Amino acid sequence: MRASSRLLSLAIAAPPLAIVVWLFFLPFLSSAHLSFLRDGAWSLGNYALVWRLYRFDVLYTLWISVVSLVLVLGIAIFLCGYLRIVGHRAVEFLFKVPLFVPFVVVGHGMRVLLAPRGTLNSALAQVGLVDLGDPPSIAFTWLGIVVSLVWKNLALAVLLVLGAYRAVDEAYLEAARNFGASVYRQIKDILLPMAAPSLVVASAFMFTSMLASFSIPLMIGGGEQPQMLMVDVYYRINYQNDLGTANALGMVSYLLAMGVAGYYLRTITVKEF
Repeated sequence: MRASSRLLSLAIAAPPLAIVVWLFFLPFLSSAHLSFLRDGAWSLGNYALVWRLYRFDVLYTLWISVVSLVLVLGIAIFLCGYLRIVGHRAVEFLFKVPLFVPFVVVGHGMRVLLAPRGTLNSALAQVGLVDLGDPPSIAFTWLGIVVSLVWKNLALAVLLVLGAYRAVDEAYLEAARNFGASVYRQIKDILLPMAAPSLVVASAFMFTSMLASFSIPLMIGGGEQPQMLMVDVYYRINYQNDLGTANALGMVSYLLAMGVAGYYLRTITVKEF
């Protein structure tokens, strides 16, 4: 590569590299440093407190994220397969609408829909399926958080999975149809295996996003233990002014996300080389 090309490549790479260093690596190092300080001295006390008070919140966060991811992928794999093979522009647009809805608005909308006397129960009460004197509640439970995260992230899943499916050569699908393969078999035996690497990358993006969810768990969660980790960080900083424990919780979140990020980097490295 000539020197001018190298300089041009360096000039192009410098701004995004500076942003990554400024917005991620420096805050990461600062968070790691503060997580080992307690009362001005080096200590593992913050991590001991995290283990004592928040270990079930870590498991709860993983549970919510994994269940939501499995549901999102399960729906997206077959929905996008149908959209790829049969095609339906209006349905595709409707499933992409949540991309343009902020997380806070999703949280508020789900509270209105899923609350004990919310829109859903009121509609079901009209046909006698729910007693509003003692209504069931999906909001303020783990199920409400899962439903909200699935609806919000399904749009991103449709965008990524459908893009991967559309990259599959139409000749494979045409050959399968000539042998009498149904839509289900075309999805299971052709689209899904050929788009698997892209699905893994999409899963990494969505899992990391769910892991760091804040506004939806805060608005839809029950307000009692267990909570998702970002809600714990919020309360630790704003109500207890405990930056050390908050940063220790942040480091735990970093470690959980880094496992997924490492797999993502390994995947794209294998694809490039």
